[in-house]
Amino acid sequence: MELQALKAQCRVIRRDIISMLAGAGSGHPGGSLSAVEILAALYGYKMNVDAANPSMPERDRFVLSKGHAAPALYAVLANNGFFDKEEYTRLRKMGGMLQGHPDKNKCPGVDASTGSLGQGVSVAVGMALGIKTMHGNQHVYTLLGDGESQEGMVWEALMAAAHYKLDNLTVIFDWNGLQIDGRNDDVMSLGDFPAKLRAFGLDLIEVQDGNDLEQVIAALDEPACPGKPRCILCHTVKGKGVSFMENQAGWHGKAPKAEEAAIALKELED
Repeated sequence: MELQALKAQCRVIRRDIISMLAGAGSGHPGGSLSAVEILAALYGYKMNVDAANPSMPERDRFVLSKGHAAPALYAVLANNGFFDKEEYTRLRKMGGMLQGHPDKNKCPGVDASTGSLGQGVSVAVGMALGIKTMHGNQHVYTLLGDGESQEGMVWEALMAAAHYKLDNLTVIFDWNGLQIDGRNDDVMSLGDFPAKLRAFGLDLIEVQDGNDLEQVIAALDEPACPGKPRCILCHTVKGKGVSFMENQAGWHGKAPKAEEAAIALKELED
């Protein structure tokens, strides 16, 4: 997809996220909005996927480790033709395919059921290792939150990725600086995070504005480093695009009410 079309799609995706969450009355807007450009670039530009054949064996894989950002993934999938937007009305409803966290058995385009924070990167490592073992050419991408990165199993998985030389794996961090209880540095500081990632053997790229499509695409297009898993650290804004949600931890897991949604949607029109 061309860059300008992808930028326009990001605005639509943000509107879809707000509408979905307002309709459901629950969910996670902050970390969904911060991840829009990352997900849009993956599905609309980088990954080898086919909405008409979402289970094709030769497809690239994606694991949303920060599963609570499911509304962003659903909006990206719908806007790329994986399913009809009518499904939005059944978000978080019994029997609906769009559950509060992604379910690979219900939703086309979802490669892994996620939600328990920290586990997604292990799933992605397993996928990448399996593809290597089978001599496949598919690439595996996973997206984590920064608060999630306080989980010890994340670091075990990264250590395994480096040990097995998984250069068919890209680990992306949505680094917006906030989690459900406040600032990451106040809850549990991760210290010099880039230095730790490099020390664990990852080929690190930092994106200073992870809500800038050109910067995200440039990072995704960086040539692979043979024998090393790639890590892209994207500095983003929680609640990006909606002024009263931006950089506010309180919007981590609170759906907008009707009047708040109306204000947000108006902002996203302009």
